[in-house]
Amino acid sequence: MIIKQELVKKVKDYFNLNIYETKVWLALLSKGVISAGETAELSGVPRSRTYDVLESLAKRGFAVIKIGKPVKYIAVDPKTVIEKIKSNVLQEANDRVTSLSGLKDTPEYSELYGIYKSGINPIKAEDISGLIKGRPNIVSRIREVMESAQKELTIHTSIGDFEDKLRVILPTIEKLEASNVKIKVVLYGEEDKIRKMSSKYGIKAKSTQNTGRFFVADKKEAFFMINPENAEEEVGIWINTPFFAQSLSGMFDLSSKK
Repeated sequence: MIIKQELVKKVKDYFNLNIYETKVWLALLSKGVISAGETAELSGVPRSRTYDVLESLAKRGFAVIKIGKPVKYIAVDPKTVIEKIKSNVLQEANDRVTSLSGLKDTPEYSELYGIYKSGINPIKAEDISGLIKGRPNIVSRIREVMESAQKELTIHTSIGDFEDKLRVILPTIEKLEASNVKIKVVLYGEEDKIRKMSSKYGIKAKSTQNTGRFFVADKKEAFFMINPENAEEEVGIWINTPFFAQSLSGMFDLSSKK
């Protein structure tokens, strides 16, 4: 059986298999029903390993064991395999989220937080800053900055950026408003889009011609983007210093007045 190495590599990555599992599964798919001996001949995997590999594939739902002598293995439709993997991944993710959600109530979390506080307290505020790359990391940091607001939150960004991150921004705004946190939003871009978005979600957003994308919590903590929206990779800087955060808030107030 001649299989392109590029296909082997792609299948290995897509299905999270090792190289032997990939070759054996491809051999199994090519025959439909196969014995361990035939597998070794077709896949090039040592015969001493094919038994273990076929058993592993059967346990993971890639094959079904056919009772008889010799024992043979029946290929499972790749469509069925994909659906099974999707179901398993979702279940594992849900279990993980549930586990992490309850972590804050454990003694271990209290110890972890105590270690963190003992290490972070001596550090000067101006030293607590960092460069954040990649959309998932940036969205996560924006959420953290927003959720840290106790009195007021300042949002200054484009209508496109606001809508792009709406899934995170909107629920957080609603949560903060319920806690009586003052929300100030100024957006630049097409004014018609800004009006429609404000009306649709009940957000009192002002329009501005000034560009700049930043989020400021309580004039103490800030996150701002340092590259254009159309950049290949999003890059931002998180700053936890009142001096800089107050400066950004001052820019916001000036922008909103204009």
